[in-house]
Amino acid sequence: MYTYPQLLEIIKELRGEHGCPWDKAQTHESLISCLRDECEEVVEAIEKKDEENLCEELGDVLLQVLLHAQIAKEEGLFTMEDVVNTLAEKMVRRHPHVFGDEEYGSLEQNKKRWEEIKKAEREAKSNKNRTNIRNTLDKQ
Repeated sequence: MYTYPQLLEIIKELRGEHGCPWDKAQTHESLISCLRDECEEVVEAIEKKDEENLCEELGDVLLQVLLHAQIAKEEGLFTMEDVVNTLAEKMVRRHPHVFGDEEYGSLEQNKKRWEEIKKAEREAKSNKNRTNIRNTLDKQ
């Protein structure tokens, strides 16, 4: 049975010097239709209650994530470890009733709290981007 680290190496090899020409030629943009198709196949498997196919299709979506992360790594943008860390940070931040001291409310209250946290994240990101732009302009 393969492990997650071995899968990462397989993806790296597929895009490596002696890898697959198709995989090596892919870009974020060229993979958009593949990602959409694979996500739709996951939805279809869920709707059909086809658990065996669901497992395979989730693997195909994971392949898309790993390919995008490998491309980003090659471009010096981010790594799969960054994707995992970013997701983990987000899940902790958005679940203060699990990882913090907030009380769990109703489903509606928790959905509202999730949206409040998400909005605050977007605002913080927007403010950070504006600050970065100002700093860049100041240096010119």
